[in-house]
Amino acid sequence: MFRFSRTSPVWLATLFVVLACLALIGLDGWRTWQAREALLKEAEIDTSNMAQALAQHADDTYKEADLVLQVLLEHIAEDGLDRHSVQRISRQLISQVYELPQLNGIFVYDENGRWIVNSQRTVADRYNNADRGYFIYHKLHADPAPYIGPPIQSRSTGQWIFTVSRRISKPDGSFGGVVLATISFDYFKQYYETFDVGRRGVILFALNSGTSLIRRTLGEASTGNSLAAGPLVNDYVAKHERGTVELASPADSELRIHSFVRLRRYPMFIAVAVSKQEVLENWRRDAYIRTIGVMFLAGVFAALGRRMVRRIKIQMRSEYEAVNARARSEQLNATLVQLALHDGLTGLANRRHFDRTANAELARLSKEKGALSLILIDVDHFKLYNDIYGHAKGDDCLREVAKTIGASRRRTRDLAARYGGEEFALILPDCDIRGAAALASSLRQAVSDLRLPHSGAKNGYVTISVGVASLNPVQEGDRILALIESADQALYQAKQGGRDRVVTDPGSLKVIGEDALRQPAASRDGQNIAGSGPASDADIRLP
Repeated sequence: MFRFSRTSPVWLATLFVVLACLALIGLDGWRTWQAREALLKEAEIDTSNMAQALAQHADDTYKEADLVLQVLLEHIAEDGLDRHSVQRISRQLISQVYELPQLNGIFVYDENGRWIVNSQRTVADRYNNADRGYFIYHKLHADPAPYIGPPIQSRSTGQWIFTVSRRISKPDGSFGGVVLATISFDYFKQYYETFDVGRRGVILFALNSGTSLIRRTLGEASTGNSLAAGPLVNDYVAKHERGTVELASPADSELRIHSFVRLRRYPMFIAVAVSKQEVLENWRRDAYIRTIGVMFLAGVFAALGRRMVRRIKIQMRSEYEAVNARARSEQLNATLVQLALHDGLTGLANRRHFDRTANAELARLSKEKGALSLILIDVDHFKLYNDIYGHAKGDDCLREVAKTIGASRRRTRDLAARYGGEEFALILPDCDIRGAAALASSLRQAVSDLRLPHSGAKNGYVTISVGVASLNPVQEGDRILALIESADQALYQAKQGGRDRVVTDPGSLKVIGEDALRQPAASRDGQNIAGSGPASDADIRLP
């Protein structure tokens, strides 16, 4: 199959076209997203500023009404409420209501709730306000601070009004009545209509308890609704002085950006909310148009890039096929080399690979004056095994033994090879006779532990005989054939001595006696080559 690598011009050109298209689309997407975030941020700033301005207005409005009540309380404390004082207070109240457009009226009630004086031309003494919430509050609380009440309907006009009141205390501290200022609902309604919060935006003026004083939307204003159960009051207004948050309205499920500010002096807050969908309406339309344009440009660029890639692909096809053919040829050669150097049955190195490696290591170690050890292994009574179990089982037996021999190598430079028939060999560079003998002993035990059944053997399972020889150090003029003959002689002695044992060549011991073999096996660099303890008399025999 015709393919290109990741460094070929075709692949790079394709990658360039793809990345360019993705970059074009990604850049437009990023700019579009940034524009969206900028719009939302601007909406947050606008609503926050508007909420702050409206909160300041509401705070000032109530403060002016409260100042009127404070002055009124001072007059009552100084002049009392006799007939002349009442007439003077009445004229003053009428003037103040005229000067302050937010005031709907100012009233004075005695301790029984009767009207004493107000800002109207005539006193409606047929009414009694002892049942009003503000009256009951002041009657029960001696607190001199103003009380901000929920919206109520005026008994004299029937209009919705907001109240701020203070307690009248007699000289002995007992309850003496209430002074009340009322603010018109229409005053806030008309004022809020001058602010544009969109078709689905909301301006909310409410008590901190959650009772709305006015909730104004486009063309509609309501009062008296309870928002106490909503997240705006419970999760935000109750815990923070101000803030901005996205919330879905319980009334219409509209997702809005809410900015709220609590009044500085009074227990009320202002919230300004704009519809998130409405804020993004123009952005969404522009984004659709721009996205369509960018996708069209990306499509044109991709089409042109595809033609370019196709041309490059045609030009490179013949060259690629030649390279691919050459690679297949090299792979085939590598496979042939692998087959030429490894035994097909066991997967170990073959005799040719063994001869090359042995001579190469001998030449290297003759210069470095290092040790070279050889282990020859023969499967005991293998001809009898074939006669009993057949050649197929014999091949399986050789594979298992070869697998164990290959696993016994402790270093990458050690070579395990099939020497011929049922004979195997291990070349151990930089390993002296002690390390080789210990490795041979652990290998003999590992094959014995396989417990491969062999009814013709003395122990009833497959065993091996092992001969070990070493050149330490390798000298100039040493021949690999001499090392092989020494190991083969030791192997012959192992087989003559009863098989299933390890025998070392006496010439390899030099000044090392049998007691030295019982010491821990060590390599030239001092590490334990065999990976086990000292060899035992049961494993190693001297000829």
